[in-house]
Amino acid sequence: MRVGAHVSISGSLDAAIDNALERECSAFQIFTRSPRSWTAKEISEKDAKTFREKMASSKIDRFATVAHMPYLPNLASPNAAAYTKSVNTLVKEVERCGKIGIPYLVAHLGSHMGMGEEKGIKQLVNAFSKAAEVKNDVIVLLENTAGQKNSVGSDFKQWAEIFSKLKPKDRFGVCFDTCHAFAYGYDLRTENSVEETFKKFDDEVGFENLKILHLNDSKGEIGCNLDRHEHIGIGKIGEKGMAAVIRLANKKKIPIILETPIDDIRDDFANIKKVKELA
Repeated sequence: MRVGAHVSISGSLDAAIDNALERECSAFQIFTRSPRSWTAKEISEKDAKTFREKMASSKIDRFATVAHMPYLPNLASPNAAAYTKSVNTLVKEVERCGKIGIPYLVAHLGSHMGMGEEKGIKQLVNAFSKAAEVKNDVIVLLENTAGQKNSVGSDFKQWAEIFSKLKPKDRFGVCFDTCHAFAYGYDLRTENSVEETFKKFDDEVGFENLKILHLNDSKGEIGCNLDRHEHIGIGKIGEKGMAAVIRLANKKKIPIILETPIDDIRDDFANIKKVKELA
């Protein structure tokens, strides 16, 4: 079982590995820089070397590590200036991941901002094509959305449609977020509904393309279109559904990453412990 959380890089990039090990993670996710800024300090050769060496000496499988795109880019934006900045950030993040040896980069699919799904998808495909021009082996993972207004890639069929347009195939995969799928309307509350939902996913998108699972319970009800994560087992998906998803991910050998809240109810340590109990 490979399970972990999104961990902080505060202080230094390699601090993420210490934070992951402290939480008894066998997988982890990071931002390679501040997620709330357009600018990022270059990763020095020294920092990259330190990160790679610490990763090699840890017992964490490199293919259970992933970076996440910052919050500001919108890869489906119809606004030329914002779109250019977004694509440049994506390309830079692919380069940064390659430098430190992280194999996967999760990207949100963004908002077409009222210009229509067709236009948004065209923008996305163009952005991801630019990312694939970077000469390294980093795989960009398209994450399903919760069905917010003007978003694309919530419906499995449309998610698959976007994915099918990307080339070369070996530079792309998908990241399945349980909260997003549930918020869009895919039921994950029972063993049977998990089986049915992932059968639909396999038919449309394909398990062979699933590289990372974002395991998050949902604060909102099924079909609410709200991207609001809850602690494992105490949201609207609940323990039975979460347990079924965990077992399925383990069976398929898919690394599990938690993006759960940190508050008075639970922290990362407690949520990771809960996942191991449910497994």
